[in-house]
Amino acid sequence: MYTKRAILWFRLDLRLHDNEALHEALNSADEVIPVYVFDERTFLGNTHFFGFPKTGKYRAKFIIESVAALRQSLQELGSNLIVRVGKPEEEVFEIAKKARTSWVFCNRERTEEEARVQDALEKNLWSVGQEMRYSRGKLLYYTSDLPFPIQHTPDTFTQFRKEVERYVPVRSPLPAPEKLPPITVALEPGDLPGLPRLGHEAFTPDPRSAAVFQGGEQEGLRRLHYYLWEEGLIDEFRETRDMLLGPDYSTRLSPWLAQGCLSPKMVYYELRKYEEQYGRNKSTYDLFYYLMLRDFLRFMAKKHCNQIFLKAGPANNADPCWRNDTALLQQWIDGRTGVPFIDANMREISLTGYMSNRGRQNVASFLVNDLGVNWQMGAEYFESVLVDYDVASNWGNWNAIAGVGSDPRENRNFNILSQARAYDPKGEYVKHWLPELRGLPPEKVHQPDQLSSSEQEELHLRIGDDYPRAMVSTEKWSS
Repeated sequence: MYTKRAILWFRLDLRLHDNEALHEALNSADEVIPVYVFDERTFLGNTHFFGFPKTGKYRAKFIIESVAALRQSLQELGSNLIVRVGKPEEEVFEIAKKARTSWVFCNRERTEEEARVQDALEKNLWSVGQEMRYSRGKLLYYTSDLPFPIQHTPDTFTQFRKEVERYVPVRSPLPAPEKLPPITVALEPGDLPGLPRLGHEAFTPDPRSAAVFQGGEQEGLRRLHYYLWEEGLIDEFRETRDMLLGPDYSTRLSPWLAQGCLSPKMVYYELRKYEEQYGRNKSTYDLFYYLMLRDFLRFMAKKHCNQIFLKAGPANNADPCWRNDTALLQQWIDGRTGVPFIDANMREISLTGYMSNRGRQNVASFLVNDLGVNWQMGAEYFESVLVDYDVASNWGNWNAIAGVGSDPRENRNFNILSQARAYDPKGEYVKHWLPELRGLPPEKVHQPDQLSSSEQEELHLRIGDDYPRAMVSTEKWSS
């Protein structure tokens, strides 16, 4: 009897729950061969414009853990995960030829680099009479359910939200399978690469980290359950989401959402269950709001394509004063700007791969609006270092800060000093990451550049030696 075989190519969907490609593969084939390829260009290559490592150590570690967890889950259901390091269009193709499969199922990606890979694989498969079958894996809403085609998606989130949230239902998440058919083809499972093979040394998490992210579907589901059901933290989400210290000031679901370990539809339906039991409030709505915003940024990436990566952005509005100044950029990266609120956030991201949303907006605004550095440099640094990097969210948010996004109101020039005083009034966050400033009283900690010589002597702090001179005087934001 002829066995119909299919490959399930895992990409940014490292989960079994709510995985449409998995369901379609199981419905179409007698045997499904799960495959994951560590793309050597993604893990060992550099960013497009400025040459940062494309995948930094924090995200690389998280992905390795996520793939290991996926393999274990598949093995528990009677299958396995075939792992390779190389180019997916070559590695998956070789497996397809050897296993004599009929199809490769995967969740479609839309941005250029990812699309180029899937197109190359599809071309290779056609040469041997096999097909690609695409599904949807990252969104809360299905594009086919929207009241407009993608190219007519409103360019402002406010308008998008008005047209979508009241009228478009969120489909129920698909259940994880209870059992999977075994792989009968003789295929080498492949070893999971360690960090050294992906270009990084092994590391120990910084002890000051508020949370250490562990990759994998079960870890993502565990965090969701903890945040909603065990601790009921969702009820304070509106009040705490802009806090800077501690493991529970926000959901911190973004790394699992970014790698597809956690489905946004699963988050939504757990949120709705919570509301049914405990009632809706402003905080539960806010979480839904941010899930919608995540979708909106992805739709903008689909609509505007490569324009989101270009200096002028979708608005075609590049500032001629923006400079590709590597010296200024490096001071910003190193957290040596002399502006404590900026430096604390930049040291946190460098040492942990994570930064609060409030911090991201402030450091981006400072780089672009106060230092006059090309925003693309900051966006690529974030692409490299963030544990929760998501292409559409990262580039869409940098578009907004730089004022080159599609929304005409997107230009965000932050008053760094007022932000610091509002969100770190006692300087606890600054002192956590800048130990050299621990001796400063709360009223001085955000403006060390304004200390007189006698105050510096009294506080045992020499500006220029113990802490950098400010690249931008904090007096700028005092008026």
